[in-house]
Amino acid sequence: MSALITPELVALDTYLGTEPKDVIRHLAELVVASGRATEIEALYADALAREAKTATGIPGGLAIPHCRSTAVLEPTLALARLSTPVDFGSKDGPADLVFLIAAPGGADQEHLQILAKLARSLMKKDFTAALRDASNTQQIVELVNNVVAPVAVAAGAHAARDSANTRTGPARTGTKRIVAVTACPTGIAHTYMAADSLVAAAQAVGVDLQVETQGSAGLTPLDPAVIAAADAVIFAVDVDVRGRERFAGKPVINAPVKRGIDEPGRLIEEALAAALNPNARRVSGTVDQNDATEKSEHLGQKLKRALLTGVSYMIPFVAGGGLLIALGFLLGGYAITDVADEVVLNNSLFNLPDGGANVLGGLGVYLGAVFFKIGALSMGFLVPALAGYISFAIADRPGIAPGFVAGSVAGFMGAGFLGGIVGGLLAGVVAASFAKLNVPRWLRSLMPVVIIPLIASIVASGLMFIVLGGPIALLTVGLGDWLNGMTGASAVILGVILGLMMAFDLGGPVNKVAYAFAVAGLGAATLANQAPWQIMAAVMAAGMVPPLAMALATVLDKKLFSVTERENGKAAWLLGASFISEGAIPFAAADVFRVIPAAMLGAAVTGGLSMAWNITSKAPHGGVFVFFAIDNFLLFLLAVAIGTVVSAFAVVGLKRYAVRKRTVDAPEAVLVDA
Repeated sequence: MSALITPELVALDTYLGTEPKDVIRHLAELVVASGRATEIEALYADALAREAKTATGIPGGLAIPHCRSTAVLEPTLALARLSTPVDFGSKDGPADLVFLIAAPGGADQEHLQILAKLARSLMKKDFTAALRDASNTQQIVELVNNVVAPVAVAAGAHAARDSANTRTGPARTGTKRIVAVTACPTGIAHTYMAADSLVAAAQAVGVDLQVETQGSAGLTPLDPAVIAAADAVIFAVDVDVRGRERFAGKPVINAPVKRGIDEPGRLIEEALAAALNPNARRVSGTVDQNDATEKSEHLGQKLKRALLTGVSYMIPFVAGGGLLIALGFLLGGYAITDVADEVVLNNSLFNLPDGGANVLGGLGVYLGAVFFKIGALSMGFLVPALAGYISFAIADRPGIAPGFVAGSVAGFMGAGFLGGIVGGLLAGVVAASFAKLNVPRWLRSLMPVVIIPLIASIVASGLMFIVLGGPIALLTVGLGDWLNGMTGASAVILGVILGLMMAFDLGGPVNKVAYAFAVAGLGAATLANQAPWQIMAAVMAAGMVPPLAMALATVLDKKLFSVTERENGKAAWLLGASFISEGAIPFAAADVFRVIPAAMLGAAVTGGLSMAWNITSKAPHGGVFVFFAIDNFLLFLLAVAIGTVVSAFAVVGLKRYAVRKRTVDAPEAVLVDA
């Protein structure tokens, strides 16, 4: 392994201009002159692009411009100790020590761990003081090598774990607990410096803080038990948080990653305040409390995680597309399905079609066709998106393209929702298998971009075409015919089952399965085949019951609920009306064995009534706010109201009379734990 820095990459006590771009360009020239990069302009442009996203100045007179660039041949560090400091955007003033961290586009994990270690060392005052005191370039090189050498020796699984998570240490009894995620666009420097700053600030005020660094040096997710025990979460990030749903329901402070370096103490204070505020912003989504880290997952857990990931990413396509289709019906009438293609291609706002009996005339027909067609195209991504993100959950980015292709093949062959699941799993497994191959270094950069997507697409889609697509399509057709033939008591039983599933885990895996089952059929619904619309209405109505019931219960008997629960109850009215089942999670978390059975009872009643009364919904989401897409809307409201009342009285009754008896030795157990 080549040294990260050499004397030729150090400029001491030099005037390099008055602006960051001047310093960055000079350092880029040093990197190219040393033979570690091929082109000055490309490296300079990439470093400036990163600088434009977030200023790289940090407290202590430091700046760390950094980037990944295809012009870089090997991980490199260049340093300028400036005679005239330059303002890189730090709040405490200009920087006199400027590090340019340049990494290749496909840098390996070992090098990235070393760069991360170096970035963290810049937070140590004794290290930066030594850099300022160094009398020559060789001393600078030795100081840096002494910092990164321990990581090079210990590189491997253990080093990766140490670099991935940062913690304050074991929590004392009664100590406030916070978890945090740090991430920056390149994942090289700010990610780790923010983590260390937050940990130091937490230690200063006696707070237990554990940080998950989502950077280039690898990722070891926080233990689900640690997340569950946390009072609040800090997201100090400039990119999306991977696995955000793991933190669902936690009070959250969102901030740029640089604020984690500049103002860690303020972030800790804000997180502590949020933990005590029942109205604080919380992480949206759902979380599976039994989820484990990838290394400890057994096959069933991995499969569940992949399926839930696919469904979660699929839902926005379906929700938006379904609502647009419903608007198309509202504006253009149900006959719009027959003429939408012709209208959008041959007409415009300045050349409206014949309005016929439409209330809005030609404008209504044209807008209805546009909305319907946009919605239909969005719904067309249902199976490809499902398959693509199932594959993504298994193989990360290299799995997305083959997953989408396999999903498209499944849709083409009529294999539908089931085919998408199978195709996504196949693509993900193949892509993940090839990603583990030990290939020559020159081939690594091509693997995730070209080779893995190509091979995984051929294998997964080929199997769908040649072997699996036909049988799955027959199964899908048979399932559809069975559902379409359900009437009377069998339809009611289906509604009851779907209602039980929707309330069982309030947005968790079982809830997601019921919802995905409903939305998967929407594309096949017609006026002659309204069973998918009926199933959608039953699922949406049942999913509204738990939060509405908890809200009603807090009104019926306030004494049974804490102040925080009563506050949550006020918000639950709107959440329930919007079909956000997660609104009942705070109640279930506090009293799962009484809240969940009560919620399931009312949801089952609502689901059964919805199917019995032939209520239909052409929209996949929105609750009462998509009234225009729900036929028999008054009966829909009645079914929801009945289920809400049933669940509310059930939870009040259980809280009043189903009280656990305390054992005599309970106080002793508490004393032992203390």
